[in-house]
Amino acid sequence: MNARRGFTVVEAIVVIIFLVIALALFITQKTSVDAAIRDTERKTAVNAMHYSLEEVYFERAGYYPATLEPETLTAIDPELMTDPDGNDIGDPNSSVIYESNNCSLDGECQGYTLRAQLEREAEYVKTERERD
Repeated sequence: MNARRGFTVVEAIVVIIFLVIALALFITQKTSVDAAIRDTERKTAVNAMHYSLEEVYFERAGYYPATLEPETLTAIDPELMTDPDGNDIGDPNSSVIYESNNCSLDGECQGYTLRAQLEREAEYVKTERERD
C-alpha cells in the first residue's frame, strides 16, 4: 500500500480561506476598538476641561476664558489639550473644539461650549453650568 502524507489542494485552499476570513475579522475589530479608544480619549479630555473650567477657573476668576491653552487650565494635564491626532484645541483641524460666548472686550466670557467630534458616536458636548 502506498501511503501519502500531507494536505490535498482542497484542504490547503480551505485553510487559506479560513485564515483570510479570520484576518479580515481581526482587522475590522481592531479598527473599531481603536476608534472607540480615541473617542474615549476625546471624552476624557472634554470632561477634564469642563471640570477644570467650572471648579477651578470660574470659581477663581468669576468668568470663562475666551480661548483655551495649557496655561489657562493649569489644573489638568497639558496633554489633554491635544486631540488623539496631536492637534491642539485651538487648531482648526482639532476634533476637540472650545467655543466661548457672551464675551466682553477684555476676554471675560459668560459661557462656553466644548465639543468633541467622535468617530463612532454622536458629537459629545459640554456647556457652562447654569448659575443662580
